[in-house]
Amino acid sequence: MSAQPLPPAVPGIAAIQALAAGEMAAVDALIRSRLASDVVLINQISEHIIAAGGKRLRPMLVVMAARAAGGGGPGAHQLAAIIEFIHTSTLLHDDVVDESDLRRGRKTANALWGNAPSVLVGDFLYSRSFQLMVELDSMPVMRILADTTNRIAEGEVLQLLHVHNPDTDEAAYLRVIERKTAVLFAAATRLGGLMAGADEATQQALHDYGLALGLAFQIADDVLDYTADADALGKNLGDDLAEGKATLPLIHAMAHSDDACRERLRSIIESGDAGAMPEVLAAIGQTGGIGYSRGRAEHFAAQAEAALDALPASDWREALRGLARYAVARNH
Repeated sequence: MSAQPLPPAVPGIAAIQALAAGEMAAVDALIRSRLASDVVLINQISEHIIAAGGKRLRPMLVVMAARAAGGGGPGAHQLAAIIEFIHTSTLLHDDVVDESDLRRGRKTANALWGNAPSVLVGDFLYSRSFQLMVELDSMPVMRILADTTNRIAEGEVLQLLHVHNPDTDEAAYLRVIERKTAVLFAAATRLGGLMAGADEATQQALHDYGLALGLAFQIADDVLDYTADADALGKNLGDDLAEGKATLPLIHAMAHSDDACRERLRSIIESGDAGAMPEVLAAIGQTGGIGYSRGRAEHFAAQAEAALDALPASDWREALRGLARYAVARNH
């Protein structure tokens, strides 16, 4: 009996980025060409946040999903730029709302230029994404992106309602991160499939992959706010706590602490007392909050991988699988 061939190894992030490098070079060129404005301050702030780089995960998902579905090309590149502009506009607005002064290890735009310019340039990027969208002249594309941006806005407001709210439970937390993060991941992957001409079942599988990936990614991100090295993370540790946001590690600690500890945690969330970080870390440690949260992230990452089984085998499909694993294994 002959030995069965081993399945191909799932690529790591460096191999995934190398596979997508040509596609992303085209996307980056398009982003830079379409950022241009004759208003100097728009160029300065846009360049500051785009040049900060980051993982470019969302636009990369568009081109990778398109390739995995058997397509790609200029239309996918334009959709990737649209997704990046929408994401960047939300970052500018988020940093104002959260009064953040660090992102990706650099001063935020609002810290450098003030709140009003940051909000207005966020509006410029948002409206520029809609100009690019209209150029594609596709009603299904416009419908998906209109619904997605509306859900993101709902998520922002929903999160605001839970700030300094110690009664936020896991279900409420998941509703927020689905709208704030996961729906844009899902739009990116579905749109890649749509642009590739994939059938509805394949588009749905890519949507399901993106949604689960986004949930895994955000939970892992929230774990890092309690566990990462601040320099590697590129922002201040404990920012979520200072902003009064109860994310999953702390929500789990609240649910599994004794009455005295729970009352103390309630007070810390209500006041946004970042100085109480050692107490919070101790409570999270005693209740296994980090391990539980990582387990939930891994659960959603596994869901994302399972959704990929509907796609034909290819290097691009395995790269999407690798991203699901990277989302929960990263340290920044």
